[in-house]
Parts: sequence; structure tokens; C-alpha cells
Amino acid sequence: MKISIVATLYKSSQHIQEFYQRVSAAATQLADDDYEIVLVNDGSPDNSLDLAIHISELDSHVIIVDLSRNFGHHKAMMTGLAQSIGQYVFLIDCDLEEDPEWLIPFAELMATEKCDVVYGMQKQRKGSFFEKWSGHFFYRFFKAFTGIALPENVVTARLMTRRYVNALLLHKERELFIAGLWHITGFNQIPQTVKKHNSSETTYTLRKKASLLVNSVTSFSNAPLIGIFYFGVLISISAIIYIIYLLVNWMFLTNPLIGWTSVMASIWLIGGMIISFIGVIGIYLSKVFSETKRRPYTIVRHIYASKK
Repeated sequence: MKISIVATLYKSSQHIQEFYQRVSAAATQLADDDYEIVLVNDGSPDNSLDLAIHISELDSHVIIVDLSRNFGHHKAMMTGLAQSIGQYVFLIDCDLEEDPEWLIPFAELMATEKCDVVYGMQKQRKGSFFEKWSGHFFYRFFKAFTGIALPENVVTARLMTRRYVNALLLHKERELFIAGLWHITGFNQIPQTVKKHNSSETTYTLRKKASLLVNSVTSFSNAPLIGIFYFGVLISISAIIYIIYLLVNWMFLTNPLIGWTSVMASIWLIGGMIISFIGVIGIYLSKVFSETKRRPYTIVRHIYASKK
């Protein structure tokens, strides 16, 4: 098999037919009849699965991987990569915000540069002001806490060699941040400037983005734990200095102590910090708990494929 195209399905019913036609045309142009299209149904609540199964019954190039429930975009993508068998793998979202025809220039650039990955990168992040600002903040925050400088404004679409995909699949953690895994897997990776369309409303809400940020930082760095230690040391030194001041004030100045409001405010401040620090430690402990159970990050209910 020369090329595998991998995409996930979630609320994709309005796009799946056009996506299939366009990506099939691009794959045929590049690999003739030697390709497969792997569609992973990530517990989509609409009729995406039924439409995909119908397509697979008509075209033996199409393989449907139906997950037992919704596991999340990143885990579904990793499952699709694991099911692919092509020498080259083209990963892309099927919502048509990323053009399936990018496969052709990506393949040309890979052949020219002799690289293992060609990934799409936007000149300017698409979407509203909030989406652009939150994306910029995410990458800056991630770099500050992990020391890993991820390329900004990357898209899902990327063409990868089989050896890179095999190396990527060696990562077995259950709490996935796939953009970080793409980067730390290494190999020669080349960006291709693309323009992403704004054809649908993003499913990444503020809550999901905040959760992704926490998950990504705690998956790739222990900096928050180290920061807690140094912050605790700073508070201890400040407390010692203040105690010395109180002793000097009591021994030599004999001024009465006032300011119960500030004392109570300090107690609430320290109490809040202690609780938040325990929460950070709890996040890391929960990750250890999740990883030690070694549960599969996805469960495949059924694979639909017509015999060629």
C-alpha cells in the first residue's frame, strides 16, 4: 500500500461525501489505485457512521474504524494511524477546513526535501479574535512551562513516512497531547504554508482549551511541581523576615500590633495557595494513576471494510 489517508469523524455528516470525493481524487492522482482511506468514527452523535459505511460498501478503498464511544480527537487520530498500512500516511480533518488536495503539494515537497514529515502551517490563525488570542497564549504558555517550542499555527494535515508513523506510535501514554508527540518524535519535519478555511464552528470551547492546556503542560513538564517548591521557599523566607521584624518591634519599639484585617487576608491567601498547590500535585498523581492502570486509550467496536 503506497498511501493511507486517515481522518476522524465527529459531527461530519454534512462534509463526509465531498471529503471522500476530493480526497479520493487526490489519492488517485498521486498513487493510482494503491491507496486506502481510514475513517475513524469517534462516537459521532449524528449519522456520520451510516454515511461512511455506505461509502465503504461502494468503495473498497475505504475502511471505517468505529470506536465504542467518544474518546477524543487526539486519541482517535492515533487509532487511525495505528490502523493504517501505507508507506506514506496523510492525516487530515474531514471538515473541509483543510483541503484534501494539499496531499499533492505535500508529496511534492517531501520528495524534494527528502524529509519524513510535511505539515501544514497557517500564516495567520483563522477564526475570531478570541480563537486567535487563545491559540497564541496556548503556545506561549506551553513553551514557558515546558521549554518546548512547538511550531505555532499548525494544522492537523500532515504527510508522514511509515518510519515516522511507527516511531510516533511507540508513545503509549493514555493522556495524549498529539501536537507535542508530533514534535518530540523528531525526524526531519518541514512546514508547508497553507490557508485553512473557516467552514464550521470550532468544537474546542474555552473549557476544552483550558483542559488541553493543563493536560499538555503536565504531560510534558514537571515545572509546576518545581515551581511549587521554590514558591514555598520564597514564602518561608518572607515569613522568617517578618517574624524577625515582629521580634524587633516587640523588643525595642513596644508598639502595639494592629491590622487584624491584613492578618486574616494573609491567612486566606496562604490557605488558597496551599489548596491550589495540592491541586497541582493531585493532577500529576491522577496522571500516574491513569498511566499505571494501562487501559487502552481507545476501544474499537467494529471495522468495516469491503474485500477488494
